[in-house]
Amino acid sequence: MTHAPGKYADFESLRDRAVALRRAGHSLRQIRDELKIFNNDILNQLVKGEPPPEWTKRPRAKDDLRAKARELRLQGWTYDRIQVELGCSKSSISLWVRDLPKPERRDPVEQAKLAARKRWERELAVRDERRQATKAAATSEIGAMTDRDLFMAGVALYWAEGAKDKPYARRENVQFVNSDPGVIRVYLAWLDLLGVERERLRFRVMIHETGDLDGAMRYWADLAGVATSAFQRTTIKKHNPKTLRKNVGESYRGCLVISVLQGAELYRRIEGWWYGIVGAVAATDLPNRT
Repeated sequence: MTHAPGKYADFESLRDRAVALRRAGHSLRQIRDELKIFNNDILNQLVKGEPPPEWTKRPRAKDDLRAKARELRLQGWTYDRIQVELGCSKSSISLWVRDLPKPERRDPVEQAKLAARKRWERELAVRDERRQATKAAATSEIGAMTDRDLFMAGVALYWAEGAKDKPYARRENVQFVNSDPGVIRVYLAWLDLLGVERERLRFRVMIHETGDLDGAMRYWADLAGVATSAFQRTTIKKHNPKTLRKNVGESYRGCLVISVLQGAELYRRIEGWWYGIVGAVAATDLPNRT
């Protein structure tokens, strides 16, 4: 190969240096700047036959789509269905799958049903995305809780879910039952705020006989931060075969019962706090309260 005299006359020497840089993982731009070779034709000749380093290769964004399109085509999907599923053009799909056998023609009614179902699935996905976005935005509105925030929330929570005294059945004791782990966490934090010692708490699991008794006890013990040995005897609910229960599966852990020993005085205070909230809400100057 003949080269013009001057700056690039020593071609073989430059090529040795360019190849060494290429094999060391340099890009063309880096080699150009290192050797001061600003002629693209000569630069390409210098590294001819040397593959570019992996890090310089652009990822092919459509590789995953192509693989998925071929997978769906092998399952018998039409171009229309693949287009709806992947959101790419029919021309691209045709290019990707043209070597694959054509699927058997489906009944038009069946195709229409499949298309309708796919549209509905997408609509459900969009709705769920909106639903989750609303929940996330609402969560961020709460921010940090003050002690008073927790105090008020705990009073309302107990009066909604806790045991209450009745004129026909005197029960001035503090007992709380719930199956929601979030509710249990808030309730325990509220008891801590009130200064109720953990030694005064007693725990018990209520669960259907078809549930995982040991697993449920371990779950609630871990959530409450106590040993399973601290739990009282489990209350087993007999299953009625005529009743179709929906609270089944691995997520079913029954309910946790939390009782406070010597809680009569605390119960009276809770009732008083609750009616204090009711009275404040019913005050005639409600719109002027700060």
